[in-house]
Amino acid sequence: MVSAAKLRRAQDAITLMRPYAGKLREIMENISGTMDGSAGGELAKVRPVNKVLIIAVNSNRGLCGAFNAGIIRAVNKLLRENYAVQTKEGNVKVLCIGKKASDFFSKTPAVYGGNRNNLFNNLDFESVAAVADEVMNEFKKGDYDRVDLVYNQFKNAAVQYVTIEQMLPISAPEKTEVKVQNDYIFEPDKEALVLELMPKSIRVQLYKAVLDSNASEHGARMTAMSKATDNAGELLRELRLSYNKARQAAITNEILEIVAGAEALNG
Repeated sequence: MVSAAKLRRAQDAITLMRPYAGKLREIMENISGTMDGSAGGELAKVRPVNKVLIIAVNSNRGLCGAFNAGIIRAVNKLLRENYAVQTKEGNVKVLCIGKKASDFFSKTPAVYGGNRNNLFNNLDFESVAAVADEVMNEFKKGDYDRVDLVYNQFKNAAVQYVTIEQMLPISAPEKTEVKVQNDYIFEPDKEALVLELMPKSIRVQLYKAVLDSNASEHGARMTAMSKATDNAGELLRELRLSYNKARQAAITNEILEIVAGAEALNG
């Protein structure tokens, strides 16, 4: 009931955020495709992937079905398959946003990169942007060559998709014959706009992921608890039926014993 009450507000927040975040990301990907690795294109600089940061977004609490387990499985799959070499060399870190992932990966100090579990205590753009700025600074310094984002994308109260996105470097769109890149008019100039918009795009992308995860958490918990309530009701009905059968059998046995005793006395 609590999650159902919170879901509407969380759903409205992510629904209003998605068009803006999607269009901003599209613009930045198109622009970054024409930029080199200098000036404003620093966040789009592609380097050999030796050091990786994975940001895992889940929840601080459980009782929400496979919501948290799905994120942990996806991150473990990245560690085993996509970044197996880097993981063996100790060059992959997992930054956890959510206590459940933090509790799991903290048991493996080699990959644990800390947590930002307090974001959900006061979920707003400023607190999430601070984390994004920290990650961008580490990327610029060369602490990481690639940053991936793993979170649950909200579809509806019953369906959430585990999503893996490349956060840094900002990737250029794939050139296809069908899709044509937009041609923009820049004022005052491309470099100045990119210098301002690229960091903002990263902050918005992380904020959208956290909002998606927040709405998905409430939907998953509401669905899980609804199913638990239905299962508990079914179990209660089965137990009541079993109790009534056992009670009826006991009464029948008592009646049979009384009748047998009376017949014995009459005999």
